[in-house]
Amino acid sequence: MGYVIGIDIGGSTTKIVGLKDRQLISHVTVKADDPLTSAYGAFGKFLNINGLGITDVDRIMFTGVGSSFIEKGLYNIPSHKVDEFLAIGHGGKYLSGFDKAIIVSMGTGTAFVKVVRDEIQHIGGTGVGGGTLVGLSSKVFNIRDIKHIVELAKEGSLANVDLTIGDISDRSITNMTMETTASNFGKMSDVATNADIAMGLINLVFQTIGMFSVFASRADDIRDVVLTGNMTAVPQAKDVFKALETLYDVKFLIPDHAEYATAIGAALAEI
Repeated sequence: MGYVIGIDIGGSTTKIVGLKDRQLISHVTVKADDPLTSAYGAFGKFLNINGLGITDVDRIMFTGVGSSFIEKGLYNIPSHKVDEFLAIGHGGKYLSGFDKAIIVSMGTGTAFVKVVRDEIQHIGGTGVGGGTLVGLSSKVFNIRDIKHIVELAKEGSLANVDLTIGDISDRSITNMTMETTASNFGKMSDVATNADIAMGLINLVFQTIGMFSVFASRADDIRDVVLTGNMTAVPQAKDVFKALETLYDVKFLIPDHAEYATAIGAALAEI
């Protein structure tokens, strides 16, 4: 039995994975503005890295916003398109091993998918995501590379940016600690540095996504939330979600290969 290839074609980034007997063998990312160029480039790079030929591939499964531009597949290999939300669900379930979870795909925006055994349902989303962080950072710092934004934020302090419960009360309120955010950017200090503001922007984005996740989990009585997508690579994310775990009794998981979850899910989808 040959390889099943999953390709997730985004606006500027394409991710490709190869599975054999449902086991992840390899993954590759390429960047290109044109979806067709990106798909061919990712596929060629994948074959080259793994020493494979076209005949080693049984089928290709496409997903993502750019997949609509792929009309005839690649190199006459049997090809199929997979609904992106279905791919998110399959990928999150595969990487986490959970049969019941909220799968969160954090990309330019954020999508929420509910998985209960074999049922996968898109339950909504928010426009807050990586695009929000990059767009605001571009305006504030004239920086658009998310790696540079992350690096800048490493020296930042939320104490100069965010208003906390401790700033407005002399005691904790219900389940909220004194460090709990009462208002993002509600304590914007005159001495706040660019690093402080960058950390505030990252915190704003992840707290918003985290709270949407909490609401989704409570609505369906699901405690496990699986985080996937490009934004899982931002190192500050872990601390933000860890704090929300403590407050709301929700378990957040960032599995290995989380950035490739949608491509993996596409490869796993039934034809």
